[in-house]
Amino acid sequence: MSMEKTFDAREAEPRLYAKWEQAGAFKAGANASRAETFCIMIPPPNVTGALHVGHAFNNTVQDILIRWHRMRGFDTLWQPGQDHAGIATQLMVERELAKTGQPSRAELGRDAFLEKVWEWKGQYGSTIINQLKRLGSSCDWSRNAFTMSGAPNAPAGEEGNFHDAVIKVFVDMYNKGLIYRGKRLVNWDPHFETAISDLEVENIEVAGHMWHFKYPLAGGETYTYVEKDAEGNVILEEVRDYISIATTRPETMLGDGAVAVHPSDERYAPIVGKLCEIPVGPKEHRRLIPIITDEYPDPTFGSGAVKITGAHDFNDYQVAKRGNLPMYRLMDTRAKMRADGADYETCARRAMEISKGAAFTEAEVDTLNLIPENLRGLDRMDARKIVVEEINAEGLAVMIANPKAGEEGQPELIPYVEAKPIMQPFGDRSKVVIEPMLTDQWYVDAEKVVGPALDAVRTGKTKIMPEAGEKTYYHWLENIEPWCISRQLWWGHQIPVWYDAEGNHYCAPSEAEAQAMAPGKVLTRDPDVLDTWFSSGLWPIGTLGWPNWDESTSKYFPTDVLVTGFDILFFWVARMMMMQLAVTGEIPFHTVYLHQLVRDEKGKKMSKTAGNVIDPLEIIDEFGADALRFTNASMAAIGGVLKLSKDRIAGYRNFGTKLWNATRFAEMNGVFEAEVAGIPAPTQTVNRWIIGETAKVREVVDEAFAAYRFNDAANALYGFVWGKVCDWYVEFSKPLFDGEHAAETRATMRWVLDQCYTLLHPIMPFITEELWGLTGTRAKMLVHGDWPTYGAELIDAEADREMNWVIALIEEIRSSRAQMGVPVALRLPMVLAEADGQAREALARNEALILRMARLEAITEGVVAKGSISIPAAGALFGLPLEGVIDVAAEKARLEKSLAKVEKEAAGLKARFANPKFVANAAEEVIEEARENLAAREEEAAKIGAALKRLAELG
Repeated sequence: MSMEKTFDAREAEPRLYAKWEQAGAFKAGANASRAETFCIMIPPPNVTGALHVGHAFNNTVQDILIRWHRMRGFDTLWQPGQDHAGIATQLMVERELAKTGQPSRAELGRDAFLEKVWEWKGQYGSTIINQLKRLGSSCDWSRNAFTMSGAPNAPAGEEGNFHDAVIKVFVDMYNKGLIYRGKRLVNWDPHFETAISDLEVENIEVAGHMWHFKYPLAGGETYTYVEKDAEGNVILEEVRDYISIATTRPETMLGDGAVAVHPSDERYAPIVGKLCEIPVGPKEHRRLIPIITDEYPDPTFGSGAVKITGAHDFNDYQVAKRGNLPMYRLMDTRAKMRADGADYETCARRAMEISKGAAFTEAEVDTLNLIPENLRGLDRMDARKIVVEEINAEGLAVMIANPKAGEEGQPELIPYVEAKPIMQPFGDRSKVVIEPMLTDQWYVDAEKVVGPALDAVRTGKTKIMPEAGEKTYYHWLENIEPWCISRQLWWGHQIPVWYDAEGNHYCAPSEAEAQAMAPGKVLTRDPDVLDTWFSSGLWPIGTLGWPNWDESTSKYFPTDVLVTGFDILFFWVARMMMMQLAVTGEIPFHTVYLHQLVRDEKGKKMSKTAGNVIDPLEIIDEFGADALRFTNASMAAIGGVLKLSKDRIAGYRNFGTKLWNATRFAEMNGVFEAEVAGIPAPTQTVNRWIIGETAKVREVVDEAFAAYRFNDAANALYGFVWGKVCDWYVEFSKPLFDGEHAAETRATMRWVLDQCYTLLHPIMPFITEELWGLTGTRAKMLVHGDWPTYGAELIDAEADREMNWVIALIEEIRSSRAQMGVPVALRLPMVLAEADGQAREALARNEALILRMARLEAITEGVVAKGSISIPAAGALFGLPLEGVIDVAAEKARLEKSLAKVEKEAAGLKARFANPKFVANAAEEVIEEARENLAAREEEAAKIGAALKRLAELG
């Protein structure tokens, strides 16, 4: 065997991965030697997806846990799969149809369109699987799952049980009264014409306007409006015949059900209970609405009066429910002003009766179209312009002084319109403005199923890490709203409910079973599909074949650990907890490991706009998968900020190269020709020491993995492999290869390197598998290598004390030389001033090593003379003469100049933190960067200060 000079990751990684797959190394139960199971469910990426840095981090952490457990003999399953991602996939296919000039979704019809979606999935659905393989993910790909497998329209090759599981759960929950149909306010995407979840809404700050309008009091009534300052002094008193409101959405005034003021607001006390007029629409049919009180309005904001449009605003919806106000829907599914129903005059007349106290039903209110004829069918934004123009023309805008008054043609007063930034909701896929819409949808009565999910975390059956995640979990579940599970899409699990001509529901797993429930009636199926989160909420049991599972699959449930992003804690994690407990009575996992968003090296969110996106596939191409994986592990502190930089990745590639070079050194010295049976029992101190260091790091790594402190494991392995093995042990061993202790040194080094490969394998699987295969004939691949269980019993206290004394002394000498600016190649004498018995023995046995590695020419006994710096060691004191070696004055001047510069920079950073505005207003990543810079300056200043103290010793 003769190793190449470097590890060629591009060539080796696909070869090694193929070898693992061909051997069935990742299959459930592979390498199992114990009855205990360990199962992780992959958070299913969208079938539309491609690997990004978040996937790379998330899957690295999962793979570390899986490989670690597999090597320890657990019956292990890492269940892979993809989510059908209803709205995202439908969008991709519609874009593809448009781009290629094919008929649109509407032109194709439902069945033909779904055939196109399945074709698209077959062509692009495996993209992320192949990319996850490049990362080294050791999933059991033979069990790859898909959330639409087994659907009635699925083509050959998409068989499975997931669809049946989803439908069964819906029917069971419907029959138990946990699922119902109701009319509520939802986020409505006008492009896709469907309800969407909060997760699919992006709130973006945009330039907006706040219009101030007058709602005249009915019958020309007046009241005295009084405004007071904080001390109760009257600052404004006038007679008004209107109440003033402010709105960013004038077009929704047409659907107002009331104007609300706070119960404590004395300004409006005289007119509470009276009616006011909506100032838009044909004047002869203007609607009157009541002035009511509610806790929602803020008396200190604007006029303190709020228009209540229950069908188009989430806050207003709650007020309308509390006040039993009518909620008038103004728009159609495309967010155009309604053009259906009776004429405006008829609808407005009935709405007036309701305002005056007439009884009404939701169904009746939904039929009333309160859009004036001239606005019907217009886009909501176009209708807004006309509404504003009509109100201004009638003189019902609140007027303020014109700052341009006095200029030619400028009036004294102008309408009060504030230009101000507003938060506007956009569909994350469609990029159009979301409209709150009152629609009929299917809901899970979440309050009825939330209890067990809360109890599971409260009692510790399921642990959420970090603990901050538990607070978020409790807050959301304790305030849970009904869960809207229907979507007006075609791609997804179609809701298993049929209707007869009278609108009665028949819920059943199939049309034949529904028809049996309604003999002789013509049935029509509900066209909607289920929210993607409903099906992905069943991911743990659905992938294992529930309800048709057997011992070979059910043994993996409950699963063990869920690794996922903090951002979907309540959208996915909490729903899995609710659903699995509702269906099986079992928790789905005992631990939830939450991680933050992966950011750039400065802590900024990655975005194409910012130009700071790091593509993990490009990283793998340039540095290899192992370097990216080790970087991910080193970042994975519980609750920590994840900052990814190319420099850091390059450093961990160099770490792999260091291990490769150490292996080549061992090969050149005949190490792999040695036969090793079990743990060596050497006689030489350095060999006994490195075996003890190996035992120490094994314990640290196991403890860190068990506690999900992947960064601690990575740091320990880095320090051991690079520091102890490559830097120290390799150097310490060189003299031993040429003497009577060569055989034991070869056996020890071979064993130690084997342990390096083994302990590193869960984090760096490719290079370690390659080295494992190159360094001897093995009974099995490293992916199935036996994880070690040795520990403190291998630590030789005497060898440990002696070699760590030697290392500490060499490091102190090297540090002192560097601080004083001593030329690297210059060999210096050193004086032993005092030493106890142990120190003398250690020095005697290792003097040759110390001389060579600290670049000393000799060590003699004597006193620390003037012109020397002291070198302390445990039980000893040395002196390093520097007189005539360095220019003390010049060195002192250089260090003092450096210290002044660093202290000035540190003072500037401290001043920033002393400024309350900086701490309160600066972005989180800016504050974090400043904090890190300050820590670095303070550390540098301390080092320079220590060097100046050493210089002072020279006199």
